[in-house]
Amino acid sequence: MKKNTLSLAVFFVCMLFPWAAFSTEEITAQKILEYADEIRSPQAAYRVTARVISKKPGKEDKIAVYEIWMKGKDKTIIKTLEPAIDKGTSLLMLRYDLWAFLQNISKPLRISLQQRLFGEAANGDIARANFSGDYAPVLKDTITIKGREFYALELTAKDERVTYHKVNLWVMKDTYYPLKGEFYAFSGKLLKTCYYTNYEKLLDQIRPTRLVLDNPLVDGQKTIIDYSNMTLDDFPDRVFTKNYLKKLKY
Repeated sequence: MKKNTLSLAVFFVCMLFPWAAFSTEEITAQKILEYADEIRSPQAAYRVTARVISKKPGKEDKIAVYEIWMKGKDKTIIKTLEPAIDKGTSLLMLRYDLWAFLQNISKPLRISLQQRLFGEAANGDIARANFSGDYAPVLKDTITIKGREFYALELTAKDERVTYHKVNLWVMKDTYYPLKGEFYAFSGKLLKTCYYTNYEKLLDQIRPTRLVLDNPLVDGQKTIIDYSNMTLDDFPDRVFTKNYLKKLKY
């Protein structure tokens, strides 16, 4: 009975934390980043709702709602649901290429991952979740924060088309949960600080359901991204094309 109980315990640990089965392998900066990526965004094709709140001192909050379709790490569609004035606007990402489709323009417009989508959130913050593919990581240190150990990673962009040139990322040692990221421009300027919070079960994994993006230059100016309704979907590849953007239903 004890042997069966132990086997079941190991099974459930591996279901919630797939990397547990590989605990004997050497932990490298690349592996840490891959595990953190899988927690932030699953490899499977899925759709999820993102509610984005832009907060500025002395001003009323602004809210936008998006439905995001993702397939792998390089195919994304973002459908704007709110505000009503922007409903029907959509974005298509294929690897590093990004297009915006507006209802009153016949052809999609080429845009960049670095451009702002809403508040402090750039297009790439919403459309792309591929740190392990986009950046070369270095494990700088292991630090302790409030009694918990974290890996401190420094990520350098492999391609200038990505959203940020450099990212400092803190990842919890025992779970590989991302805690905090600092995002830098190619000039070296700190653009924003991101906190990964509100960990809940989405699909088969405990994931951060809230991202808080702080503007380092303006105290109290931030953007909050809340994720919900994550479901698997079997998207055909033809969905992720410029021609299909016109056929999207809202």
